[in-house]
Amino acid sequence: MDHFVKLQHSLDALFGSGVSKYLPKKIDIILSRKTGRIRTVSHEGKLLCTLRIDGSLAISIDFAQTLLQNKAFRENCVEINKDAAPFVMEGRSVFCKHIVWCGKNVRIAADTPILFENQVIAVGRSILSSKMMSDFNRGVAIKVRDSLKSRKEKIVA
Repeated sequence: MDHFVKLQHSLDALFGSGVSKYLPKKIDIILSRKTGRIRTVSHEGKLLCTLRIDGSLAISIDFAQTLLQNKAFRENCVEINKDAAPFVMEGRSVFCKHIVWCGKNVRIAADTPILFENQVIAVGRSILSSKMMSDFNRGVAIKVRDSLKSRKEKIVA
């Protein structure tokens, strides 16, 4: 199967059907030399996502913002309040008490975009499911992997 088609199927399976239509047509796919599997996907020099060993995708902030155009993708996101936004932008974890809204497709160990005012400010790996996040009022909900401010520091350095 073509690698582009495989990536489309993975996006649709993980984030909801129809999400893959927001994947740019001209992408660069880097394959693993050992296994021949997709390793990284980029568009015009910007990293879109990397495929994990377990079959999930580690998506970038820019790609998450692009995919947010699809309503089905929003169900994989978490929205936080204004008190937590500056800390999450710096790369700090998201706590349950700071979550304002949680999509119903958020699962344990899934890649979860974190929204503030309809903008993706960070992407992380969820520790809890959507039901647990809404029930609990304490503890870490998402461990942030990539955030906006950490991205700016890498560009400057």
